[in-house]
Amino acid sequence: MANPAHDTEGVARGGGPTGTGQPARPSSFVEQVLAELRKVVQPTRQELITYTIVVLVFVAAVMGYIFGLDQLFRGLMGLVFGS
Repeated sequence: MANPAHDTEGVARGGGPTGTGQPARPSSFVEQVLAELRKVVQPTRQELITYTIVVLVFVAAVMGYIFGLDQLFRGLMGLVFGS
């Protein structure tokens, strides 16, 4: 199966210096960028809502975890240094 990340069907690749990985012309680079942008699929409204909720829940979970660690270390420091 072909790697879609390297699929630039219909776009000529530049022949830059060997081993540099650089395109020969800026126009070749722009053509490749536009070819990749044509592959982008916009999420549906439902997907966008779902992804947003997932991110917010994950951020809240990480905040809770860090808050818990902060309280734990605060208590330990109080015991150690007698506050």
